[in-house]
Amino acid sequence: MNVGVVGNPSYRDLKNILAHLAQVAPRVGVTLYTEEEIGPLWPEPAPPPLQRAPQLDCLITLGGDGTLLRGARTLNGARTPILGVNLGRVGFLTTATSQTLDWALDALVRRAYATESRLALAPFIEDKQGRSRAEPIVLNDAVVHKGGVARVIRLRVSVDGDEVGQYSSDGIVVATPTGSTAYALSAGGPIVVPSNAAVTVEPIPPSTEDVLVSFDGQVGTTMGAGERLVVKRAAQPVLLVRLGPEGFFARMRKKLQWGDLSDRERK
Repeated sequence: MNVGVVGNPSYRDLKNILAHLAQVAPRVGVTLYTEEEIGPLWPEPAPPPLQRAPQLDCLITLGGDGTLLRGARTLNGARTPILGVNLGRVGFLTTATSQTLDWALDALVRRAYATESRLALAPFIEDKQGRSRAEPIVLNDAVVHKGGVARVIRLRVSVDGDEVGQYSSDGIVVATPTGSTAYALSAGGPIVVPSNAAVTVEPIPPSTEDVLVSFDGQVGTTMGAGERLVVKRAAQPVLLVRLGPEGFFARMRKKLQWGDLSDRERK
């Protein structure tokens, strides 16, 4: 089994976890491949880089949700399941921890897991002539906003070519169901459109300078005058590994502490 590894080096335990992975993997028939950024943290000899993997059976992300989002972009639409190992606190998208890593690895080898399909977005920037440049696959959101000092920006939003309206705001967020969860909790719920719709966001003069587009809050690009952001459903979903019988609402109760009254004293 070929397994890729993506990790966040800001976690202090990452080096020890990589050493443990390197020791356990050969015993269970797993061949590891690593992203180059964490190559120096592996014990010698380090696994070969991801680019040399013939075909990945799974991608393990070691960190938090941000690391998992980066792993999804690394796969770039490949139908490779992602096993998220949480090294932080909440880990909304992750399914395992450093304490359950051995169990999770064993489940991978035995194919004793389910996959949860998450809709992804395939954004691209289009100019007046209809020429376009593709941007990374997005699991959470694409955001059009102003660069530099925080200022209000004017934007036109359309869905399948039908104008929704013009907005004067800090920016516009186009989110997947995954990404919209956080926004719904704090902003009263985003506009929901059919998953097969194409959403277009276009700066309106005089707000056409210093316009930025961010993807999953981690990478981004600039948008010039006459350009617009078009966001469509990606051809392939992102597949998240789920271990055991725990369902969606059980995970929400545990990670977001829904219905937790343990801090209240009994009268």
